Amino acid sequence: MKVLVTGGAGFIGSALCRRLITETDCSVVNFDKLTYAATLSALEPVSRSSRYAFVQADVCDAQALREAFVAHRPDAVAHLAAETHVDRSITGAGAFVMTNVVGTYAVLNAALDYWRELDAGAKDRFRFLHVSTDEVFGSLGEDGTFSETTAYDPRSPYSASKASSDHLVR
Repeated sequence: MKVLVTGGAGFIGSALCRRLITETDCSVVNFDKLTYAATLSALEPVSRSSRYAFVQADVCDAQALREAFVAHRPDAVAHLAAETHVDRSITGAGAFVMTNVVGTYAVLNAALDYWRELDAGAKDRFRFLHVSTDEVFGSLGEDGTFSETTAYDPRSPYSASKASSDHLVR
C-alpha cells in the first residue's frame, strides 16, 4: 500500500511517516509545504528508505496535488496538513482559512479526480483519512469528554477552519 501523507513533516505527520515506514510494508509520499511547524530532521530515520518520497508543495496548489497523485499513485491519503495553534489564528486567520479550508478542498478535489480514474477494484480499496482536532467541539472545562455526537462549537479561527474542513470532508 502507498499512502500520501499531507503535512508529513509536522509533529504528528512525521510520526505517522516514521511509523508507516518502520512498522509496516507501506510506502509513503510526504507532501508538505515546510512551514514554521515542519521538521525534516524528524524524518531523517526514514528519509533514505526506498519506500519514502518527499514532495515539497502547498496543499492549496491543485497542480502540485494532481502531479503527486499521477506520479505516485497512492492507495490512500492521510490528510494532516493544517495551520495550527489558536493564538496564531487570532492574529492571522487568513492563513488558517487558506490551508485548513481551501487546502482541504483542493486535496479532496485532487483525490476525487484521481479516484475517478481508478479501476473498480482500486476504487473500492482507496481510502481518505482526514485528521481533525478536538478544538472543533469547544471547551470541556476540567471534566468531561467529547464523542462523535458532541455538537460542534468552535471558538477560534483555528477551530472554525478545522470544523469547516471536517464538514467539507463529510
